[in-house]
Amino acid sequence: MERTIVRDIFLLGRKGLTATEADVHTGQDLRDTLRANRDRCVGMAANMIGVNKRIIVVAMGEGELVMYNPVITASSGPYETEEGCLSLDGVRKTTRYQTIRVEYQDEKMHHQRRQFTGWTAQIIQHEIDHTNGIII
Repeated sequence: MERTIVRDIFLLGRKGLTATEADVHTGQDLRDTLRANRDRCVGMAANMIGVNKRIIVVAMGEGELVMYNPVITASSGPYETEEGCLSLDGVRKTTRYQTIRVEYQDEKMHHQRRQFTGWTAQIIQHEIDHTNGIII
């Protein structure tokens, strides 16, 4: 179900709680909301739709990848960039990493470990910041 985008800094600034199997529907809501905003958005975190859980979705080609409880376990190649966000006005400077390794759970709550580079890595880092209550 498509959800409304949250713009409340207080809600966005809270660290997300651990996602469980009971939160799989939130992953689908994130996917639906991202699809509805795909012309101006490439990733979302659960707090952007008003759910305080550690869940993100990232656009990857024609599809989306939903991650539950994602954690960056390694990173390399720092660079400076600017990013915007549906929940915030304007753009902000930040440091990102060209390559990251992420551990997360998939929609069946199976443990996954993957490496990402480039644009996809940048999106994932931005959304994980959201789950940690970091507003850039």
